[in-house]
Amino acid sequence: MEAEQIITIALVDDHALFREGLREILESDGDMRVVGEAGDSAAAVTMVGRTLPDIVLLDVEIPGEEVTETVSRIRGLSPDTRIIILSMYDGPQLLSRLLGAGIRGYLLKSVHRHELIAAVRSVHEEPTRVVLAVSRNSLAQVEAASAPTLSDKELEVLQLAAQALSNSQIARRLGLAEATVKRHMRNIFVKLNAVSRIDAVNKALAASLIAPYTRIDPD
Repeated sequence: MEAEQIITIALVDDHALFREGLREILESDGDMRVVGEAGDSAAAVTMVGRTLPDIVLLDVEIPGEEVTETVSRIRGLSPDTRIIILSMYDGPQLLSRLLGAGIRGYLLKSVHRHELIAAVRSVHEEPTRVVLAVSRNSLAQVEAASAPTLSDKELEVLQLAAQALSNSQIARRLGLAEATVKRHMRNIFVKLNAVSRIDAVNKALAASLIAPYTRIDPD
């Protein structure tokens, strides 16, 4: 197999036996090679700077500095390296912080070997892809936290738009000028990246920003 086809991987975990198991799993597939190992954050940063791996598998509880700082330092040294977090902890707040720091994967250590290998291949082949193997509850909380924020008045306007009311009808319902309703709708389109009223309503429903509606007769 040609060298350029090999996926190079660095392992960062303070348990040598766990790293040994990971190495065995990964290198059992002929297109992956472990090029470095580290047991703490400082050693991890030094090792990544030396080896510049394609992928880093990083234990979330690595000794040393806080994990998001380790992620930032690794990305600063090797921007093309994709970082996949391995964790026993399934928490939405930590996951949100790590996604903000630029990780490309978050896997619970309970995943099967084929899931681990598939995740490594996925983020290597598509550098912008993010692979998550967490509970549905954590994922839902992360998605909710990243949902666009609409003002109370924008939510009122959109809820009425979802009921097929026109701008003038919405204006009468809310005691606003029609021009004000139009301004709110323009802001809603921008925040939701919507191209039409129907698109805005559908996106707001998908993000649970407004309640499901029953179409009513206009005024």
